[in-house]
Amino acid sequence: MNNFAFYNPTKIVFGRGTVTELGGLVEPYGKRVLLVYGGGSIKRNGLYDQVLRQLKGIGAEVYELPGVEPNPRLTSVHRGIELCREHDVQFILGVGGGSVIDAAKAIAAGVPYEGDVWDFYARKARVEKALPLGAVLTLAATGTEMNGNTVITNWEINQKRGMGSIHVYPKFSILDPELTFTVPADQTANGIVDMMSHVFEQYFSLTTDTPLQERLCESILKTVIENGELAIREPDNYAARANLMLCGTYALNGGMISVGVQQDWASHEIEHAISAVYDIAHGAGLSIVFPNWMKYVYRSRIDRFVQYAVRVWDIDPAGKSDEEIALAGIQATRDYFTRIGAPATLGEAGIGREKLDVMAEDAVRFGPLGSFRKLEKDDVKAILEMAL
Repeated sequence: MNNFAFYNPTKIVFGRGTVTELGGLVEPYGKRVLLVYGGGSIKRNGLYDQVLRQLKGIGAEVYELPGVEPNPRLTSVHRGIELCREHDVQFILGVGGGSVIDAAKAIAAGVPYEGDVWDFYARKARVEKALPLGAVLTLAATGTEMNGNTVITNWEINQKRGMGSIHVYPKFSILDPELTFTVPADQTANGIVDMMSHVFEQYFSLTTDTPLQERLCESILKTVIENGELAIREPDNYAARANLMLCGTYALNGGMISVGVQQDWASHEIEHAISAVYDIAHGAGLSIVFPNWMKYVYRSRIDRFVQYAVRVWDIDPAGKSDEEIALAGIQATRDYFTRIGAPATLGEAGIGREKLDVMAEDAVRFGPLGSFRKLEKDDVKAILEMAL
């Protein structure tokens, strides 16, 4: 196990009806609030009105940035920064899924910065300060509600980049599982794939002597597997939605399952390169990429893939070679993604081979990917070829 430091400043308020606590959570940070949200689902399900009642109840002046895209665009972030500066906004509230909250984080970092906020994503600058922000989560997926990560797409140059900073951890996040009841089946499936993929990036590691971290990862994966299909089949099953929501938060909250562990993240970078060009849902892209990454790299540490197959998928190892066990676990992953309705190939997403070179080049723009096995451009292209 490696040395580590773990700090997480985000307050989580979890459970039914917790939106009623929003006003008291926002009030200490100021009365001029930018409300960031997406395509309008929060208006259809009544959440928008609940949020406004809470903010008006503390006398807040509310400015709005609607229409944040599923892969949040830099142009939306720029609009949010302008609104904050124009109205001297004191607090940013993201109400939605990971894309909305990621956009809120980018805006928070961009307001006090004199340059272009894209500098943070292009690795030309580091975040030194940010406006305070909070979140009301409506989709179980990314873990952004309890971490300092944010991913933004610069559509003009077809680049999708992430950055992380302690300064953009939400001050609080409200997690009410009932707010996810109306999430469509395909978006629920994408969220399931996303949270499982976050665990994979931390679980498939070359670091040894980490039994606690490994079992924490495995328990999250098994809980997602057990509750995912149930949530799709019974959208208003509170227990299933609550378990998925908590799994999403624990899967990527800045270190709970990965302290002392060397992480990978190659599959996420490959997916970012795909969706920067084709604008597909992040979870759908990960469903396509991850099992193919697994097949490409599993021999780098076959014992971890054997452990994964046995502990997570209950593969019976009797009479099987390590190779057979590992491949059975990878196939079980693909089969589960298929059962919940997530795509298996680039072709299913309408993607051909025309831009494989472009995507492979973009994925390694800052150097080789990953740590489980270092991937160069040719490796990335090979994985994309497998995904066709």
